[in-house]
Amino acid sequence: MKLTYLLNSGFAAELGDTLLVFDDYRDPAGAVKAALPAVREVYFFASHAHFDHFDAHILDYAPQTNRYFFSEEIRPLQSAGGFPEGKVTYLNTYDSYADEGIKVTSFDSTDTGTSFLIEKDGIRIFHAGDFNWWHWKGDTEQNIKFARNGFMKQMKKLDGLEADLAFFPVDGRLGEFWDIGAREFCARTNVRALVTMHNVGYPVWKPAVDFFLPGKELPYWSPEKPGESRIFKIGGEFKQ
Repeated sequence: MKLTYLLNSGFAAELGDTLLVFDDYRDPAGAVKAALPAVREVYFFASHAHFDHFDAHILDYAPQTNRYFFSEEIRPLQSAGGFPEGKVTYLNTYDSYADEGIKVTSFDSTDTGTSFLIEKDGIRIFHAGDFNWWHWKGDTEQNIKFARNGFMKQMKKLDGLEADLAFFPVDGRLGEFWDIGAREFCARTNVRALVTMHNVGYPVWKPAVDFFLPGKELPYWSPEKPGESRIFKIGGEFKQ
């Protein structure tokens, strides 16, 4: 599997002759366009309507795209009106879609929109969107409690989740709390590898010595620059 960082929470994942593209609002390195000639199936995912997760430029790829999967909140946007109706599936939280080529399940977020679990050719990939433990330093006690409770409520739905790879936010704006959501997520799920995201302009994340629970250490990749890529083999490490 080849993974390429687009920007923010945007990634392209090449699984053989399939291309999965997540939250592509900008692709300054042109990674998606470069990958298209080598694939036969193309799927786009947009977790929510925030400008740094969804942009209508992905309509340019409609002729090559099998299907777009958008959170329901994107439907009313004027910029969503140009997408071919027969190629777009809008998902509410806890929805699912399946055909002979792909299965997609949506989960809730602690911000807006959805997160996605994709099953393709026996591989399971989770993309969190903006689902995270948004603990803002200096926030009110009430808001901090609200953020924690919302995150823990959703984690009950994700306990024991099986996935070969997970994309999850580690946001430097949260200061010393930037990875508490990722830590809890990795502890309570059965994901086999972690890719961090949503950290533009901040130092590359590296896990503390005690970040992973004993026996649950994972290979991880924390990308920095658009166009960076890694080769990932299920059950193995990330390699350049």
